[in-house]
Amino acid sequence: MRQTGWVLGYHGCDEELGEAVLRGEEVLLPSTNDYDWLGEGIYFWEGDPQRALDWAEQVQRCPSISKTRVSKPYALGAIIDPGHCLDLMESASVDIVRTAFLAFETFCDERGWEIPTNTGKNRKLDCAVINFLHQIQKTYDAGTPFDSVRALFPEGKQLYPDAGFQEKTHIQLAVRKESSIVAYFRPRFKRL
Repeated sequence: MRQTGWVLGYHGCDEELGEAVLRGEEVLLPSTNDYDWLGEGIYFWEGDPQRALDWAEQVQRCPSISKTRVSKPYALGAIIDPGHCLDLMESASVDIVRTAFLAFETFCDERGWEIPTNTGKNRKLDCAVINFLHQIQKTYDAGTPFDSVRALFPEGKQLYPDAGFQEKTHIQLAVRKESSIVAYFRPRFKRL
């Protein structure tokens, strides 16, 4: 659960926002969409500035995929201390989320509520379960609150026929505690 060391994360955004964050005039706000698969948080691509820039370019081309507008695509770098991290690449975190789902399922059933579903990239169920877990921790003081959530996201076409690899697979990090962001920086990288 405790991530050791810092990680480099990259956030795709508009250049104006990215530069304002670097100057200390703006802060990145947590995403609160009901389809954000890692729940509420500030989203970063771990270790991959190109994916962040690709995302910003995609939003520029197709503004309907994001509430945020992008005129000039930009990748903002961040040094992140994941802290107490719900890392879904660790079995202990997987068990916590599995248990949270069972509690969420019971919670919804008792109220006659329909359980959200995941459809493609729209991950309403995952988002609801993760947010439910955070709310339970907060409401009942049940364990140390998570500072971040981290997971592998398989995405895109197979690299070749019958491949176990997909072209856009990445690690995503949702930072829930803004103070976990140690510093921002302007990444230096060349377009591939």
